[in-house]
Amino acid sequence: MILDEIVACKRRELKRAREERPAAELRTMARSAAPLRDFTAAIRREGEVAIVAEIKRASPARGVLRENLDPAELAGKYAEGGARAISVLTDREFFHGSAEDLRAARTAGLPVLRKDFVIDEYQLWEARVMLADAAILIARILDSNQLAEYVALAKEELKLAVLVEVHAEKELERALDAGAPIVGINNRDLATFRVSMETTARLRPLVPAGVPVVSESGIAAAKDMELLRHLKVDAALVGEELVTSPDPAAKLRELYGGARNPRGR
Repeated sequence: MILDEIVACKRRELKRAREERPAAELRTMARSAAPLRDFTAAIRREGEVAIVAEIKRASPARGVLRENLDPAELAGKYAEGGARAISVLTDREFFHGSAEDLRAARTAGLPVLRKDFVIDEYQLWEARVMLADAAILIARILDSNQLAEYVALAKEELKLAVLVEVHAEKELERALDAGAPIVGINNRDLATFRVSMETTARLRPLVPAGVPVVSESGIAAAKDMELLRHLKVDAALVGEELVTSPDPAAKLRELYGGARNPRGR
């Protein structure tokens, strides 16, 4: 299963990273990092489904998505098209991303989410050093104790926004028990990489009022955004449709055509 391969790779990467930069040194760097932008406020906008536009060079399912991708340039186009925040894949082995991509994306002036496969608190400290404003925790690859510990670390010490990603009811239950500040509902099954918007439709009603919800994967057209608006989802994370578009700013404006309700929610 591809997710197992990714997690195994992360363990090897972490071992090397700790040898090159001990945790104590990383924590010192994180504590002196620049102030954060407010990711949570950016995705909670009355009357629309906000878009978190993703910078993703490649994926295990589709290979390279955009040749010669310039993350700063693409982030600028996302800002031009009305994205409220930017997500950046920093996994190198499977998605061809990097910390440099994330730093480059910050030049657009929007809050930036680090999207990676966090299996250790070291990676949250890394996110802060990278100048990420938010990070993703994937419930499927963390036990309940890890989820609660990492959510608390991010909120209380690092001041990072945290999106806890779920795909099933049990994962959502664990995310909420851990105090997830933001719930991400991934329409893609990470075991099979199949995508269904029905996942958001099924799980959204189970999230308590007051907890922001982000729908991830499979959002390709204005009709998808309209569905999310009817489901009272706060934001949509859109990646491949934007990365592969010849005009990402225009694609964003097209998507926002289904995201806004002039009468409010």
